[in-house]
Amino acid sequence: MNAARSRSTWIQWLLLAALVIAIALGVVRALDKRKTTADNARAAAEALKTAPVYTLSEQDVVTVQALELTQTVAISGSVQALQTAAIKARTAGEIQGLNKREGDSVKAGEVVARIDSTEAQARVRQAERQAASAQSQTAIARRTFENNQALVKQGFISATALETATANLAGAEATHQAALAALDIAKKALADTTLRSPLTGQISARLVQNGERVGVDTRVFDVVDLSAFEMEAAITPADAVAVKVGQAAQLRVEGLGQPVQATVSRINPSVQAGSRSVLVYLRMPPADGMRQGLFAQGQIATGTVTAPAVPQSAVRNDKPQPYVQVLREGKIAHLTVEGGATGLRGTEPMREVKGLSAGTQVLSAQAGALREGTAVRAAASPN
Repeated sequence: MNAARSRSTWIQWLLLAALVIAIALGVVRALDKRKTTADNARAAAEALKTAPVYTLSEQDVVTVQALELTQTVAISGSVQALQTAAIKARTAGEIQGLNKREGDSVKAGEVVARIDSTEAQARVRQAERQAASAQSQTAIARRTFENNQALVKQGFISATALETATANLAGAEATHQAALAALDIAKKALADTTLRSPLTGQISARLVQNGERVGVDTRVFDVVDLSAFEMEAAITPADAVAVKVGQAAQLRVEGLGQPVQATVSRINPSVQAGSRSVLVYLRMPPADGMRQGLFAQGQIATGTVTAPAVPQSAVRNDKPQPYVQVLREGKIAHLTVEGGATGLRGTEPMREVKGLSAGTQVLSAQAGALREGTAVRAAASPN
């Protein structure tokens, strides 16, 4: 009995010892894990305090070069034919003889339509008869005047009768002149029933059909002369200071594969009231495929300047003012770019960067945006 009780006590103490050992091991493991976590957190914090160093490839960096750049003013607008005309009805009536359609060619003075002239012809005949009647009355009045003049000299009638004959002759002559003027008006109305093209070109719009009755000033055709073109462009007053008549411009016209050379022909002396812009007019030569209303954009060359320049793509615009990313002592610095000259190096657009000297290294567009102060290093050149 005592032996069994001693064995049970011993087993209980053994289990208690094992439990204490297990708890001690768990506490030690938890403390070790906590220390490891704290060490990792401290290491991460230290890593965050240390700024990363970016490695740049040769394509990520461009060098500022002193280039001769053409100063330009950007323009855009629609191409318009220099000469256009709207053929309108000058008298009311039924339209006849329409045989031209959009795209057909016409010559200056060519008959393109007629308006029913029945009424106009009748008015001409009426005016001719009235003019003939007035001429007859004038002849009678003149004979009476001449007879009375002879009778006055012979003393057969008084001077008062001669004055009456003189007044009758003057009235008859005035009536005749009025009838002739009415005849001219009737002939003009008859001529207005024939519609002619005022210039050589092509029909761009046909607005009525045969048999349709039109009123005075109704548009019948629009004619466009494609032998010369002009573009109207709106620019700012600041840009207009450098633009002069005769300066050359290069334009890209939609649909045309090659650029079009243009010349500044006129500058509007007034500023537009709403937009506060200045209108500039550029003369353009004809080209295959050129049409009225095509959109065009390009630059007017206002002068040349030799200045430090970088590719246009290296100038970033994700800030209120454009800037470039400059490499200075292994770090990135952001330098604001003021407006300057632009030009081409081969086919690549270049832009002046004031305040930078030739040889300065600037990040290219493919390098992306880096925070100011970021540390960078150049990649090792391959052996």
